[in-house]
Amino acid sequence: MNTNIENTVGQLSELDPRITALANFLECDYEDISEASYGNNTFKYGNQEYLVLTDSEADDVVAEYIKESAWAFNASFLSSMTRLPEDMFIAVQDKCESSNDAVLQCIEQSCGLDEFVEQAVSADGRGHFLSGYDGNENESGEYFIYRTN
Repeated sequence: MNTNIENTVGQLSELDPRITALANFLECDYEDISEASYGNNTFKYGNQEYLVLTDSEADDVVAEYIKESAWAFNASFLSSMTRLPEDMFIAVQDKCESSNDAVLQCIEQSCGLDEFVEQAVSADGRGHFLSGYDGNENESGEYFIYRTN
């Protein structure tokens, strides 16, 4: 076996499987993909950024995102999940992010965060929350891919 082939085989075996999944999805060379400077399973292809997660990781990340942005949910959805008046959420949401703890407390005391997350994802899909670019969830092998910009 010549040295070039050995080096290529060695590089492929060390290659992050997330990069391979993203390269397959984008139909590009893996060399065209780089890890974003801030990591967190985010990769760059040109000026595009992608989040590449396993199913379990995507569930965890979407749950955290929903927890951090509960205040921004549609007041009627919040009302239907908590059985509290919609007007209450409309009034609280005027405080934006600073109202998140109060909204979370209402969720926890009624349906619970797990049920809230499950229903939100059921209604809109994980891509709605994790893909800021187009709201899509794409699959490549065992990974789920979300374009973030």
